[in-house]
Amino acid sequence: MAKRNATEFLKTEYDALVAQSLDWRIKKLEGPSEAHAVVDGKKVLMLCSNNYLNLSNHPRLKEAAIKAIQTHGAGSGSVRAIAGTMNLHLQLEKKIASFKHAEAALYYQTGFAANAGLIPQLVGEGDVVISDELNHGSIIDGVRLSKAERAIYKHCDVGDLERVLKELDARPTPPRRIIVITDGVFSMDGDIAPLKDIVNAAEVHGAMVYVDDAHGDGVLGEGGRGIVNHFHLEGKVHVEMGTFSKAFGVVGGSIAGSKDLVAFALNKSRTWLLSGSAPPATAAACIAALEVLETEPQHFKKLWDNTNYFKKELQALGFDTGVSQTPITPVMVGESGKAKSLSEKLFEQGVFALPIVFPMVAKDKARIRTMVNAGLSREDLNFALNAFEKAGKELSII
Repeated sequence: MAKRNATEFLKTEYDALVAQSLDWRIKKLEGPSEAHAVVDGKKVLMLCSNNYLNLSNHPRLKEAAIKAIQTHGAGSGSVRAIAGTMNLHLQLEKKIASFKHAEAALYYQTGFAANAGLIPQLVGEGDVVISDELNHGSIIDGVRLSKAERAIYKHCDVGDLERVLKELDARPTPPRRIIVITDGVFSMDGDIAPLKDIVNAAEVHGAMVYVDDAHGDGVLGEGGRGIVNHFHLEGKVHVEMGTFSKAFGVVGGSIAGSKDLVAFALNKSRTWLLSGSAPPATAAACIAALEVLETEPQHFKKLWDNTNYFKKELQALGFDTGVSQTPITPVMVGESGKAKSLSEKLFEQGVFALPIVFPMVAKDKARIRTMVNAGLSREDLNFALNAFEKAGKELSII
C-alpha cells in the first residue's frame, strides 16, 4: 500500500505562494463599505471596492432591508423551487426585466451561481462554447462543468472569433449548438467587449450570445442599464447575466432575456434549484437599488465624472493605466512584489488599493486595480493621487 500524507500539500503549496509574493493577505473592513472606511483599524480612502455607485450604505436600501425583515423574517426557509419563492423575489425579477428592457429575468444567489448553474445546461455533447481568452473564472468554471467542446478566441478580437465560427461550421458534422460567451467589462483591465460586432458575427452562424455584465451593471448604458443597452442590442443578446454585488451595492446574480430562457433556466439550473433562496432583506434591498438608479441619476453621473478625472490625472503623473475604458483603472506595475509594495505604501498613507497578481493576471502584468466610486469627492481623488505620486516615485514606477 502506498504511503501518503493526506494534507502535506496544503502547507507546501501555500508556502510556495508566499515565497513568490502570490498569496492573498486579507484585510478586515470594520463598518460599512463607503468612500471613507476603516480597514484593520485604520481610516482609509476606499479605492478597491466594487461599490461603484456608493449604494451599499444608501438609506433607501437599508430601509427596504429592515422593512423586509419585519414583514418577511430573516430567511426564506427553502429553495426557490419548493417553498422559498417569496413575493419579494418575484417583484425583484419583474423589476430586473423592466430595468433591462427584457421579457423576463431570474435572480440567483450570486453571479458565480448564475454562470456555474446555467452554462452547463445550455450546452452538452455535440455543442461548442467559444469563450474570450480573458473571461472571468466563473465563466471558465461554468464551461468546465459542461460536456461541450471548448474553443477560445483572442481577447476582444472579433476577427479571430469569426475564424473559429467558420472553422466549426466547415466541419463534416457541424456542432449542434454554438454559444459565444464574453465578459461585458473585463474585471482586470476595465476594457469593454465589442459586443455589437460579436452579435453580428454570431448571428451569421446561428450562435447564441451570452454576456456576463457583472462590471457593466450600473456602470454602462442609459442610467446604468448595462452593456446590452449601451450598444442598443436589446433582444439580440440571448443571455444577459448580471450581478447586484457590485454597482448595485447588495449581493446576488441575475439573468435577463426571453421568457423561454427564464423558464428553461429555472427548471435546469442546479445552483438555483438546490440552493436556499436569498433572504427577504437582500431581495428588498436589490429592488430598492434599481429604484434608486431610476430616480437618482446623480450617482451614475458622479461615477463617470470621478472616473474621467482620476484616470486622466494618473496618466498625467506618468502611470500606465492600460486599456481601461471604465471605472476599473489598473495602475500597471509588472512585478508581483513591486505591486504589493506599492499597495503597502499607499495603505500607510491612508489609501486602500489592493494589488492584483498571478494567477488572476499574467505573471508580468501585476497591477494595483483601482475602483473609482461615486462617493469620492474631488478632494478625495486628489488625496489619492498625491499618495500614488509619492509611492510611485519611491518605487521608481514613475
